[in-house]
This record gives sequence, structure tokens and C-alpha cells, in this order.
Amino acid sequence: MGKIKFSSLQAWLHKLGEEQSSDTCLYHEKDDTFSLDLQASKSKRFLFVASESKNTSFNFYLDVSKPEDGLQVLTPRVDGIDTSVSHRGNHFFIKRRTNEFFNSEVIACPLDNTSETTLLLPHRESVKIQDIQLFNDHIVVYEREKGLPKVTIYGLPDVEEPLKSLQGGHTVEFVDPTYSVEPSESQFTSSILRLDYSSMKTPHSVYDYDMKTGISVLKKIKTVLGGFDASNYVTERKWANAQDGTQIPISIVYHKDLVKLDGSDPLLLGGYGSYEICIDPCFNVSCLSLLDRGFVYAIAHIRGGGEMGRQWYENGKLFKKKNTLTDFIACAEYLTESKYSSKEKLCICGGSAGGLLIGAVLNMRPDLFKAAVAEVPFVDVLTTMLDPTIPLTTSEWEEWGDPRKEEFYFYIKSYSPVDNVKAQNYPNILVTAGLNDPRVMYSEPAKFVAKLRDLKTDDNLLLFKCEFGAGHDSKSGRFEKLQEESFKYVFIMKALNMIPDLGCGQK
Repeated sequence: MGKIKFSSLQAWLHKLGEEQSSDTCLYHEKDDTFSLDLQASKSKRFLFVASESKNTSFNFYLDVSKPEDGLQVLTPRVDGIDTSVSHRGNHFFIKRRTNEFFNSEVIACPLDNTSETTLLLPHRESVKIQDIQLFNDHIVVYEREKGLPKVTIYGLPDVEEPLKSLQGGHTVEFVDPTYSVEPSESQFTSSILRLDYSSMKTPHSVYDYDMKTGISVLKKIKTVLGGFDASNYVTERKWANAQDGTQIPISIVYHKDLVKLDGSDPLLLGGYGSYEICIDPCFNVSCLSLLDRGFVYAIAHIRGGGEMGRQWYENGKLFKKKNTLTDFIACAEYLTESKYSSKEKLCICGGSAGGLLIGAVLNMRPDLFKAAVAEVPFVDVLTTMLDPTIPLTTSEWEEWGDPRKEEFYFYIKSYSPVDNVKAQNYPNILVTAGLNDPRVMYSEPAKFVAKLRDLKTDDNLLLFKCEFGAGHDSKSGRFEKLQEESFKYVFIMKALNMIPDLGCGQK
């Protein structure tokens, strides 16, 4: 049986109504650290084909009115340069990241001369350009500044007029100190920008923002049952000092009438810190179950994620991966020192690469936590990265390093959770797995638990829950997902001795 890969390496052109045997291969990517992505331009005039790795991407375009011309190169393949493209009028618009311009810049080029570029928005060291969204008369720039998402809107000249540097943009205002905002489906010819917004106390909301007048209209807010009142909850943004002096942002939420903030409150701290993924503080209705029981909930926006810009990610990968781990520990220490909780009430959770985080900090500072939940955790990093036949391994070398090289082997081994379990006391631990998980095979968390059982010196709970009907993202179905979430919360409350007595000594 050949290797199973979860990346797309070929793009084919099929004409509806014709036999599949007449299809044309537009592009075949032969480097298995890359995968292909297809996207239609908002103008519906071009199809873009991107070949992407963790660190590099380049693009082709296909004029849908002339498919017989095949793909044309729009941005060339250059190691370390990442581009994403879109179209309006007589120009292609390109977001480009390089080693020098690590937070990206926005340029444009004419359709008939893609080598002639105009700088529209320059690189800025303190502001990361996350994405751009084109409209007939506007360009929306999704940015990150000081760890928070930002939406800035610029007017564009008529399509017949030349493009110049973007000036006079206005920013959409948001009221919460921490929040999440993402683009929703909008019409290319419209002046209305549709946004999905939420915060740790604001349910998911849909806003229509008029880019001409600056007026925002709430179109829909998700109903939360059970007498929910957002005014009962407080969200905060704090900063922890990492061991190298770096300031790490923390998002916090709690019920204002149910916490004392004197160190006696239970707290659940989550984190991820990999792949430049931003764990923005959005609304989680399940979390209300904890908040209404007097919990504080917090998210540590640690290095390895993308919250604070590209360098935030670069400083939490490869040979700097341990920053991710020590940042999380620093956040936990800050929360206890600031009386949000205590070591006897502090619980932690993370999944997948976030499960690696949980496993690693448990080995490093088991005394700091009362309970931990590692969901489908990537804990056997060394073994997985040594085997290129495992799905996704080759594409992950740019994130973790290739341990077939000696320097990466010993660095990964120094933090990989399975390889660092030792004879010491550990807190209460729940580890989950999915039997059909194609990303983190169930053998990884099983191996981690077996080693913990063999070496740990305490009598605290250690549970391994392997779901036979799940993959990487838990079981299918809304109620099944809620059951899994409730199992996690019950475990945490049991570890904190918060399960009520049901009578006859039963709990």
C-alpha cells in the first residue's frame, strides 16, 4: 500500500458535460511539503491556483473566459516568500510577505504586465497584514496590532484610473477590550461589508458596515438560552512577563458576582501556540457552564501563534519552540500571583498542538496545576517527525524541524512530552484520543498515558478516553460534541472537588 497523503498536489480542469478522460491537468506539484489551493476571484473573472508550504506560496491565474490558455504565472516560486492574490478591474492585488517584510505589504500590478508593481500599503513592524478583501470601490485590510484584530477600509479609484499608495483609511471600532472579528460573505459590487463579531461575553453577531458612511448595523445576534445577560460578565486583557522579558497577552472572562479574585477562584487556562494560528477570544456558550459556577476562564496568547504578528510565530517554532512552553508557564504564574486563582485551583487545557503544550508544561512544572486536559495531543513529536510515511509529516518539518538532522533531533527530544515524562508527582490528567484521527494517531496519547502510569509517583486521576467514533475534531453531531465538552468539565470539577454529593456517599 502506498503512502497516504492529506495534501492536494494536482489541479485539473474539467468541462461540465464532457467525459472525465478529457480533463486537463493544469498543474502538478511534485514537492510533498507543498499543497494546492484553488480560489475564484471575487470579480469571477479569474481562477487562482496557489501552491503553499508552511513558509512559501506562489500563484498562477487562469482567465476563465480563455481556459485553453492554461495557467499563467502571477507570483513566482521563491523560497521564503509568501503571496496571496486577488483581482479588481485592470489590476491584480497581492499581499506579499518576505523575510525582510515579515508582516506583509500590499502591492498591485496591471493584468498585462505583472512585473510592474505599485506599492499600496507598506510593511510595518508593529502591524501585521492578515488578509485583504476587495470590493468594486474599496479594499478592506484585516490587520493585527498589539495582539488584537483590526479592520481598516480604504477607498479605491475608478478602475480606469491609476492606482496609488493607499491613504486615508478608516478603522472599524469595537467596544470589547478583547474580541474576535472575521469577514463574512459580502457582495463584490456592494459598499456593505459584512462582519462576524464576538467576544468572551458577546454572542456571535453579524454586522453590516457601510464603508461609505461608517455606520454599523447589527443584523443578527445568536440567541443564548437560560437567561443569559452579557452585563453579568467581565472581560479583561492582561500581560504576563515571559522569562526573557517579552510581554504575553492574556484574555480573561468571569462572572462579576461569582468570583472573589482573592486567589480562591477556580480557573481554566487554555493555549495553543503553533502554526501562526490566532486563538482570538470569541464567545463559547459551553464555557458559561463554568463561568456560572464561579470559574475564571483565560486564554494565553503565547508565541508560536500569530496574535502579535509574524515574528511572534517565528519566535515560537523550530529552535525557539520552548518559548511557547515557557510563555504558558509565565501566564499561569501571572494569574496565580495576581490572585485570579491559585495552584490548588488552576486547571489547563489544549488540543492537538495545544495538547503538546499541555504535555510539555506538565513535565516542566507539574506543581503549578491542579488538573490538565490534553485533547488529541501531539505528544510523540520525535517519533512522528522521524517517519515521512506518516500523513502530514513532511509538510510539518518547516514547523518543528526535521529530526533526521542531528541538531533538530536533540532539540525536539528535549521538549517532546513522551520523551520527558519522569518519576515525579503530576496533577490530575485527562487525555483524549480519536481512533480514526488522521492527524494525531491514537497511539501517541496512548503511549503518553502508558508512560505516565509507569513513572508518575502520585495517586491523582489519570484517565485515557479514546473515542471509537471520532477523528481529530471529536464525534460528529451537536449533542455528541456537547457530551464530550461536558465530560471534560466534569473531570475538571471532580479534580477540584466541586461535584455535589448525590446522597449515600455517591458523587
